[in-house]
Amino acid sequence: MSQLRPILKWAGAKTKLVPRIRALMPLTTARLVEPFVGSGAVALNLDLPSNLLADANPDVVSVYEALRDHPVKFVRDGRALFAASNNTAESFNRLRDEFNASRDHYRRACLFIYLNRHGYNGLCRYNSRGGFNVPFGRYDGPYFPEKEFAQFRVLLQRSTLRCGDFRDVIAEAGRGDFVYCDPPYSPISATANFTGYARGGFSHQDQLDLVKACRTAAHRGAYVVLSNHDTPTTRELYRDATDLQTLQVSRLISCDGANRAKAAELLVVYAPQRVAIAQ
Repeated sequence: MSQLRPILKWAGAKTKLVPRIRALMPLTTARLVEPFVGSGAVALNLDLPSNLLADANPDVVSVYEALRDHPVKFVRDGRALFAASNNTAESFNRLRDEFNASRDHYRRACLFIYLNRHGYNGLCRYNSRGGFNVPFGRYDGPYFPEKEFAQFRVLLQRSTLRCGDFRDVIAEAGRGDFVYCDPPYSPISATANFTGYARGGFSHQDQLDLVKACRTAAHRGAYVVLSNHDTPTTRELYRDATDLQTLQVSRLISCDGANRAKAAELLVVYAPQRVAIAQ
């Protein structure tokens, strides 16, 4: 079955993994809880009647709020930014500067769609001062996702949106909930890291806190699944998980958009009734 495409281009989007994730979801699931919703690809394709969709990145949440609250205006204003005259490095840099200077949530949401589709490879990255710093992507004709807007709006009509810390979001999960976590991944090596998705990064302590939050949610009756790299470090992180499933995922290597290699990842399960709370 073909998967619906999300609004946002997203490095590491889990669209192709939805069948594997769906296979882990109990038939009795009443609600999806996603504390790292990102592009929303998983929520969009699991198609549950109730969803709690959250992210620590306020720009991501603002896009979904704008589409939910002002659907016609948001599509119109977003489309206007996709004029051919804006598909240049000069225009991109000007609009990126406007985005970084703006404090208007709606305008930032419109600009975020433009930057996401015109920037390099669907990256979402900020510098230490909180400035969006992804470079121009140099695409012949960036795609304006009008059909995807309509599909995603249907999802938003049965979802609660939240901008917040994963600890607070997962703390709300309990019996009948399916929690899916796609956090910033643990680095493959000591010299490879990507922490610029939101200000403050995502530390090893955050990884430890995520495991604790997931284990506790499972103890309350939630069924929890996480994604991460498959490394000795992550294997140690998830040593008390109910199940570890390995998979190979296509991943960009170097800066060559045509150069992809397979990377080892884990799907980690914390199932209710089978999780002991660490003392």
